[in-house]
Amino acid sequence: MNKLTLAAIGVFASTQAFAGNLVEPMMEPEVVEAATGSSGGGLLIPILLLVLVAAAAASGGGNNAAGPQIAM
Repeated sequence: MNKLTLAAIGVFASTQAFAGNLVEPMMEPEVVEAATGSSGGGLLIPILLLVLVAAAAASGGGNNAAGPQIAM
């Protein structure tokens, strides 16, 4: 039984000695994203169009001139 115990201790001691690896670890390349323009650029044209439509609606477009009214 004594030889079996010494063999078991020798096996466990030797596995700890080889736990590390001498191969250098491989590092993954760093991913760098390219800078993009602002995402609000696609909203600029619709907002300007909405402002123009609102300005046209506010101006009325009718004949609201104060002057003599001709009845027919």
